[in-house]
Amino acid sequence: MNKLISTAFAASLVLAAMGAVLSLPAQAEQIKVPVMSQGDRGTLALPQTGQSREGVRQRFGDPVSTSGPVGDPPISQWHYDDFVVYFEYSHVIHAVARHNH
Repeated sequence: MNKLISTAFAASLVLAAMGAVLSLPAQAEQIKVPVMSQGDRGTLALPQTGQSREGVRQRFGDPVSTSGPVGDPPISQWHYDDFVVYFEYSHVIHAVARHNH
């Protein structure tokens, strides 16, 4: 009987401790970065939306690597040292500067 009471008491302590921990408010630091200041895009030349694959290749050379196409419509990526170009079919839909570590 004493063992049963001890076990029940221990279980209630564990549940009380868990309830205390779970009832604490969560805290996190919020960092705000103004739009268009995430990277220094002003000094980096990037392919323009709508530009053809051939136009990108002529201006920036061959990519370091490529991936895709995947999905429908087919999206593919060309990876350069400083940026990644996203194509839908054969035209640029977005170019993103790579984060410098």
